[in-house]
Amino acid sequence: MSDLNRLLLSAKAAGQLLASTVQNIETTLARSSSPVVQQAIGELVSQGEWAELNDRFFKTLAFGTGGLRGRSIGKVVTAAERGTPQALDRPEFPCVGTNAMNYTNVSRATQGLVAYCKEWFAKGGSGASPLSHEQAAGAPLPLRPKIVVAHDTRHFSREFAELAARVAADLGCDAALFEGPRSTPQLSFAVRHLGASAGIVVTASHNPSHDNGYKVYFSDGAQVVEPHASGIIAKVNAVESDVFEPVADRGTIETLGAENDAVYMARLETLLLDRPMVDAAAKAGLKIVFTNIHGVGGVISMPMLKRLGFTALTVAEQEPFDGRFPTVKSPNPENAEALTLAIALAKKESADLVIATDPDCDRMGVAVRNRAGDLELLSGNQIGSLMAAYRVRKLIDQGVITPENAWRCVIIKTLVTTGLQNAIAAAHGMHCVETLTGFKYIGEKLGKYEAATGLSSAEYRAKSEDETRALRLAKSHFYVCGGEESYGYSAADFVRDKDGNGAVVVFAEVAAYAKSRGLTLPEVLDEVFAEYGFYLEKGGNLTFEGAEGAAKIARLVASYATQQPQQINGAAVTAVRNHAEEDIRDSEGDLMPREKMLMIELADGGRVAIRPSGTEPKIKFYMFARRTPAPGAKFTPAELARIKAEVAAALDALWAWIQRDVEARLT
Repeated sequence: MSDLNRLLLSAKAAGQLLASTVQNIETTLARSSSPVVQQAIGELVSQGEWAELNDRFFKTLAFGTGGLRGRSIGKVVTAAERGTPQALDRPEFPCVGTNAMNYTNVSRATQGLVAYCKEWFAKGGSGASPLSHEQAAGAPLPLRPKIVVAHDTRHFSREFAELAARVAADLGCDAALFEGPRSTPQLSFAVRHLGASAGIVVTASHNPSHDNGYKVYFSDGAQVVEPHASGIIAKVNAVESDVFEPVADRGTIETLGAENDAVYMARLETLLLDRPMVDAAAKAGLKIVFTNIHGVGGVISMPMLKRLGFTALTVAEQEPFDGRFPTVKSPNPENAEALTLAIALAKKESADLVIATDPDCDRMGVAVRNRAGDLELLSGNQIGSLMAAYRVRKLIDQGVITPENAWRCVIIKTLVTTGLQNAIAAAHGMHCVETLTGFKYIGEKLGKYEAATGLSSAEYRAKSEDETRALRLAKSHFYVCGGEESYGYSAADFVRDKDGNGAVVVFAEVAAYAKSRGLTLPEVLDEVFAEYGFYLEKGGNLTFEGAEGAAKIARLVASYATQQPQQINGAAVTAVRNHAEEDIRDSEGDLMPREKMLMIELADGGRVAIRPSGTEPKIKFYMFARRTPAPGAKFTPAELARIKAEVAAALDALWAWIQRDVEARLT
């Protein structure tokens, strides 16, 4: 027995290392020939970094329905990982550990995805050709599956993406790899446009800089759902090593660049509903400050704003790609701090609004100028509701949505997104469909509506936006817009994920609409509240990191399921829906997948949703309150001001009560 093994067993006996940690370390040492792996583990053991070893090895990073996400840089960086000096002060090698984002886990994930794609392809499944039906009929069928790979600006993202493309090609798939950082929504678009079998994007969205991730998309351009999700997970879990033999018939790797950018941007331009109004507002001096917060948003969003004629300024300090995100505490556009530099520039330049996107540009946040001249942040619920109210009204004015076809028009949102969007849809005879948290479920609905048109995927994708809209209004359901409270939105189905680039275009049009009426955006929002009701939401996250944190989250989830509250902050609980244990159908009659989420209805009209995050070490609480005007009436400005203050105070008290309840449940 080696000295290292003796130290591991001694630490296990002393309760310093978990049994699973020791087992995973021993397995890693036995399978890996990498000197970096051997040396990094040896360093951590010799230094007695037991907590770090538990965090890195207490489990194998699970490939779930959302792919992989974890640390690519450890809390403790070993000398072996630090290696030779790198740009941006990055370690030379990613974090060693079974529970980390590193080359081993990226290889395993890609091997499993390729195995599933090849089986599916052999059974007749393939990506849809972007050619028309007539052209496709005479075109040669693809010889092998194709996988599109994109990545953001995070540490190791390029290396992980190149590895994924190389593994895919070595195992007999064609790969298409973007020439540089690109957004998650553009990956979704490219999968559909290129007729690929699957897509991979290397990103951890707005997570801290030490994290990275790996998300999988299927041939429809949406994140994988059942039955593909379970099939891919099974294949990945069956892969034990990053070592494999390349096949004789290797695939190719092509590079995607400006040509794909141009096609995507042309489609984004179709999101505009009133181009003359936008042109007029741009000429009238509507000024926008945009920041990509060191991410990929500048690749497409900024050129789109200029293409539409807006005066758009960027935050110079935040333009460079930088996985450290050095100018912010968190690269999350829902946090006020992340917009500090952009707001300062907007004040200096007298800009009308600030728009910010997260590192992979699937989320968007804004700060807007109010009547007093100050810049104020809008929540994700408010941003999405402004876009929904504008688009519904504009499409009605244009005669696209009519009393006869309104029942075919839908807003799709998640269960934890504001009920204001339900009210907007209902007021106009439309339908609001609610899904579980995760844009993949919205993407699944869009796939259902596409199939109902009766066209093949190739035929559908070959048509213009106007053509597919006419088909959906005649035969299926027309998706007006949708999104989720966590700053993700979309307004068309050519991207099957939340689209920060598209949201920039759509919100800029809403800003143009406000300017055309001589109103501020907060005033337009107040008009929406006055007509449909005042809805306010509050989100609360409690973070518990590492192995100990994961155990606390599991305890809390189990506690809420077995000890459901009878009252919350003095309000009686009137109904509880446990999405993990009950069969619950959505408004279209489709059975929702089971998920760890509790939805609690309160006697005062409020709601509370509780769910563990699927990508971060957090348990999330969503709190909802509303006040609605009498039928046929609208709130006066004085009534609305009073209601806003009352509801905000009530939600603050509710969150304080929940935090006390959590402490009690953990003691």
